Order: sequence, then structure tokens, then C-alpha cells
Amino acid sequence: MQIQIANKGFRVFSGFFILLMVFGTARAQELSNEFTYEEFLAYVKKYHPIVRQANLVLSESQAKLLKARGAFDPKLEADFSKKNYDDKTYYSLFNGSFKIPTWYGIEIKAAFDKNEGVYMNPENYVPQDGLTSLGISVPVGQGLWINDRMAELKKGKLYVQLGNYERALATVEAVSEASVAYMNWKRDYEKVKLYEDFYRNAVERQEWIVKSIALGELPPIDSVESGIVLKTRKLEWEQARLKLTKSRLTLSNYLWTEDNIPLELSEQMVPQDDLEDHILDVLALDPLAGEFDIESHPKINALNTKINIQEVDRKLKANNMLPKLNLSYNYISEPSYIDGFRMEDYKIGASFSFPLFLRKERAEVRLADIKLKDSEFGLQFEKKALQNKIRAQFNELNSYREQIVINEDLVEDYRQMLDGEIKLFEMGESSIFYINTRENNLVKARVSDIDLKNTYFLSAIGLYKTLAVPGEN
Repeated sequence: MQIQIANKGFRVFSGFFILLMVFGTARAQELSNEFTYEEFLAYVKKYHPIVRQANLVLSESQAKLLKARGAFDPKLEADFSKKNYDDKTYYSLFNGSFKIPTWYGIEIKAAFDKNEGVYMNPENYVPQDGLTSLGISVPVGQGLWINDRMAELKKGKLYVQLGNYERALATVEAVSEASVAYMNWKRDYEKVKLYEDFYRNAVERQEWIVKSIALGELPPIDSVESGIVLKTRKLEWEQARLKLTKSRLTLSNYLWTEDNIPLELSEQMVPQDDLEDHILDVLALDPLAGEFDIESHPKINALNTKINIQEVDRKLKANNMLPKLNLSYNYISEPSYIDGFRMEDYKIGASFSFPLFLRKERAEVRLADIKLKDSEFGLQFEKKALQNKIRAQFNELNSYREQIVINEDLVEDYRQMLDGEIKLFEMGESSIFYINTRENNLVKARVSDIDLKNTYFLSAIGLYKTLAVPGEN
């Protein structure tokens, strides 16, 4: 019996030694094919179409600003009309002008008129050399402090700010989705490796048991027991490989080249092994912080910017309640006149309008006030909800870190129980049934460890998404 125990011990030791050598070689190969999480994020931030699409938000807002500034561009105009009939020039009218819009609704205009003809309207008579004018138009009431031109330019600048915030949020959203795909790929890969290792152990155990039964060292029923475990391990391994294939293809959706060509992740690539020690650094998260400046959050800034845009619209609608009173003055002179400035040569104008009841204008201001108040209430709620969510996620992240430590201790305990059961079996005081039971407990603990770490990773990604700090692209 002592010789049999020694042979068993030697065979078990030999098997573990061979597995150690195989594992070491495979591990060295894995390191050379390791696709780290930081490398993956670099690809996503730089080449993924969704991130590039987010950049278009900023380009669109800059285009809106350019369009609003166009309302202040100087304008050159010319108008010419002529009528000839029965060898007579009824009229020949030419008017050229150069207008310069300014910020406060004031408009500066220089013009030149040259008109002639037999049947021309008397008001169009000008000296033979034509008539020049230089004048200014001022809206004294409605349109002086704010008008459509000024409002669009103010909103255009705000849209650029809003575009920056929305771009940051869209980038964070894309990075978060890609990160979830990476973590699921890592989880499925580790489960495949886990089930593969235990399957190979089951194969070796089955071979050893068959040989021992042939030598009369074990009862035949043990081969049935170990055969069930072998089939179970093979089934688990095959199911895990299927899930890994799906998650690898899902991850490939986020891999693109600079030329916008999609890539497919190779089966030889492996995820980062020690990610739990580096994920917080990669995502720039401090699990001990617990607090965050809400006022600098892109979502809060975006809501504030939208409120500022609504405030501009509200001021414009309130300005419409003022009377329209436009005054204009134009100094006129012949082009060849050199005797000095003549105060008596001018053209002035005034226009006035004012609705008596202002029902439409008052209604528009009231609706703008309601919309603005609604947005302010929404902003207050979003700030409080965001604060509470961030605190909860910080606590969740720290809790999962503690749970991982506890679960790793459980894995080590189950491993020791399995090793002790194997030793008892070698001394003839246990059975294959008890070894399989201990091994099942160890497998469940290790699967739980993989799932728990995956949950921890997803919690870190959730916190990153909530904080919405995209970092460098």
C-alpha cells in the first residue's frame, strides 16, 4: 500500500509539474499578444466613428457662429434701371450703396445716385454729376439694446460652448460603451481559460483513474464519477468559448483604422491580466475622493448654456414690447462740391409703430419665462441627482474592491480544501466524489471572482461615465 501511495503521489506531482511548464510557456506567449485596456481606449478615442461624429457637433456650432457673424458683414448694393421708348430716354436710374451694420442696431450707409431722363419722377432728380450721401440710421426704441442680429450672434457664441460640452459627453458615452465591451471580452476570456484548465485536469484525472482501475487500485465506479466531471467541464468550456467569440466580435465594433476601415480582433490577442490594479489610473479615477465639483461637469455646463440661450431669447421677446422708433440722418452733397460742409443739405427720416394692447408680445414673454423657469428647476434637480449618483458610485466602487479581497480569500480557502482532499485521497482516506465536490466549489468561487471583478470594472466605467471627464483624445 505504501508503494501504491508513493506512485500516486509521484504521478500527481508529475502532472502538476507538466502543467506548470505548459502554463509558464503559455503565459509568456500571452504577454506578447496582450492588448491592454489603455491601448484599446487609444484606438477608440482616436479612430472610432462615434468619437469622430462627436467632433462634428463642435463643427456645426462653429458654423452657426459664423452664420450669425455674417449678419454684421458690410454690404455693397447697386440698383440700375433704364427705359428707352420712341428714341427717348424716359428714365435712367442708378443707386449704389455701402452699408455697415454695427452692434447696437445702428447702421452706417454711404450712397451714390445718378439719375436722368425725360419723364423721370421729380423726387429722383439729382445734379448732373450725381449725388452722394453719408448717413446713419438709429433704432431709438425697439432694437437698440438687442435685436435679431445681436441675439443670433450671442446665441452663436453660446452654441460653440454647448458644442464643446456635448462633444465631451458624446466622447465619454462612446468610450464607456467600448469599455463595457472590453470588460465583457476579458470576462469571457478568463472563463474560457478557467474551464480549459479544469477540463485538462479532468482529462488527466480520468486517464489516471482508468489506469488505476486497470491496476486494481480503484473501483470501476470511480471512472463513471470522473467521466461525469470530464463531460461537464467540456460542456462548460465549449459554452464559454461560444460566449468569447461573441464578445470578441462585439469588441471589434470599436476597432477602426485612421482611414475609417473596420478591424477584427485576432483570436491570438488576449486582454490585460492585471487590469484591476490599473483601471482607475487609466480612467483617472480616485476611489478615495468621494466628492466632485458639480459646477464643472459637462452636463451641468451644457444645461447652463441652454438656459443662457433661452435667456437671450427671452430678452429679445421682452424688447419687442418697446415701441418701434427709427431715426435716420443722411448728409447729401454733389461729388464735385468742394466749398465745404453745408448743413442745409440733408435728408432725414423717422418711423414709429406701437401695438396698443401688446397681447402677442406679453404672451411671448410669459411663455419664455415659463420655459426658462422650467429649465432652471430641471438644472437644480439634475445637480442634486448627479451629486447623489456620484457619491453612490464611489461607495459602490470601494465596496466592490473590498468584496474582491474577501472573495480572493475564499478562492484560496477552497484551493486549500481541494489540496487537502487530494492528500487524503492519496492516503486512502477520501474518494473521487469528495475531490470533485471540492473542485466544484473551487470552480464556483473562481467564476464568482471573475464575475465580481467584471462588476468592479463596470462600476468604474459607470463612475467614469457619470463624472464625464473624457481626458485627452
